[in-house]
Amino acid sequence: MNKSEFIRRLADKQGVTIKEAEENFVAFVDTLTDCLKGGDYVHISGFATFEVKEKDARDGVNPKTKERIVIPGCNSPTVKFSKAYKELFN
Repeated sequence: MNKSEFIRRLADKQGVTIKEAEENFVAFVDTLTDCLKGGDYVHISGFATFEVKEKDARDGVNPKTKERIVIPGCNSPTVKFSKAYKELFN
């Protein structure tokens, strides 16, 4: 399922137009992104926790040349689904 298919299904579920569903989806993603960029974590009870974690620099190997390289550290968004949500799939 791609983004447009998801938005179509969201519109059907909400009983709104595809344009309104897309606006709602974009607003959710933009708000989540703004919160994470601001250093906050977002916990949606019964669904998931979103946060940004700092990854340390680490050693790696270029597979083409076998040369050892240092992979620089970075910040990475992560999501951890709640136990209740994961149980819906088992």
